[in-house]
Amino acid sequence: MRTWCLLILSMVGLWGAPINISAAEASHRRVFIIPIRQDIEPPLVYIVRRGVKEAMEAKADLIVLDMETNGGRISTTEEIIKILDNFKGETVTYVHNHAFSAGAFIAVDTQKIYMAPQSVIGAAAPIMLTSGGEVQDLPSTYEAKMNSAVRALVRTCAQKNGYNVDVVEAMIDKNKELTIDGQVLTKKGEILTLTDTEAAKEYGKPPKPLLSSGTVKSMDDLLEELGYAGAEQTSITPKGVETLASWLNAIGPVLLIIGMIGLYIEFKTPGVILPGAIAALAFVLYFLGGYIAGLSGMEWIIVFVIGLALILSELFLHPGTILPGVIGLILVVISLIMAGVDMYPGTPMLPSLPQLTLPLENLGIAVGSSIVIGLILARFLPHTPIYRTLVSQSASGVGTEKEFQEQQAAHVGQIGVAISNLRPGGKARFGEQVLDVITQGEMIAKGQPVRVLRYSGAEAVVELAS
Repeated sequence: MRTWCLLILSMVGLWGAPINISAAEASHRRVFIIPIRQDIEPPLVYIVRRGVKEAMEAKADLIVLDMETNGGRISTTEEIIKILDNFKGETVTYVHNHAFSAGAFIAVDTQKIYMAPQSVIGAAAPIMLTSGGEVQDLPSTYEAKMNSAVRALVRTCAQKNGYNVDVVEAMIDKNKELTIDGQVLTKKGEILTLTDTEAAKEYGKPPKPLLSSGTVKSMDDLLEELGYAGAEQTSITPKGVETLASWLNAIGPVLLIIGMIGLYIEFKTPGVILPGAIAALAFVLYFLGGYIAGLSGMEWIIVFVIGLALILSELFLHPGTILPGVIGLILVVISLIMAGVDMYPGTPMLPSLPQLTLPLENLGIAVGSSIVIGLILARFLPHTPIYRTLVSQSASGVGTEKEFQEQQAAHVGQIGVAISNLRPGGKARFGEQVLDVITQGEMIAKGQPVRVLRYSGAEAVVELAS
């Protein structure tokens, strides 16, 4: 009961009041330390996500953001804030040297801020960087719009954690004058930046620190101050693969398009192998990006493979049965969506609509683009020399385009049996050979006799044989 009382007191924010926990109690508590030691860019999202999920899985009591950053992207900042909000324990930021711009925003999203001696925090006004990395003034209209959006975001965090909203806004808006207890801390035209002593200075009645809960020399001193001196500590270490994950997820829709088009070409030209290999690589990279980013586990790769196997069995082993293909398609779609859903330990197994939004958008873009590209390929690719060469080389016993054309000519007039419903495309058997066929528009039921009229690319055009 005492532990719960202490946790409640810490969450309401007693601004620097030390929490006295016995050594026995502290030893049973867990602390996760997540580094914010770089610019606030997409790879950092994966580090924070991994740290928060591991902390939640371990039922940690405290997360400390070990911060030293010049700031970065607002979009990345918003992602990190959303991730941190999933953790229900205590959150603290420790500013080592400086926390500028987006770093200050993230710090305000934690319940307490502590600072190292001679460290600074603030200077959080939105800026624009040129391609050369130089700071450029924002257009006045755009600056007002950005300031409004950023202020709303940070104001929400400040109110949630009990920080002085005016102080935080003075770090963002240079047109805001900050006056507390009759003392002008920032004049109009200036952006508020605070040293550790300024941030910890108390104002008001009852006295309350301006921003920081105190100045401590080291991480160990911080944990002792918070009552976690004997707690089990886990430090999250950045990995190079997080940068790889950010690249893979950025091109996620492109990888899906490549995979879908590769499968389409492979199905239209069975035996070519190369399109299927490219499709397999694209899907592997797509799932790998989600796995490294901490979005999905290996289980969705397995679901995808099972779904794809069912579709292939429908197309090549049991054409016309329908059910395996439908189940396989459902499994493939679910796996592609869930590979991009950000799930957290202890949360409902079924994702919410906000969690599904981005994966659905990516899949929608990929499917729409693949249909358009597929239609273009179906119209023009069969008439290209590359296509005919690939198809001829994949045909058993056929080494040249001329031989392949002769083989196709030999099929004209042959009568076979549809082994799948032709709607209008499907498969038919001619002796020992199974061919991809397409009708001239009519539907032909499975088991009906069909006659080859001509070839369109690699597909035999057939009609119902009388």
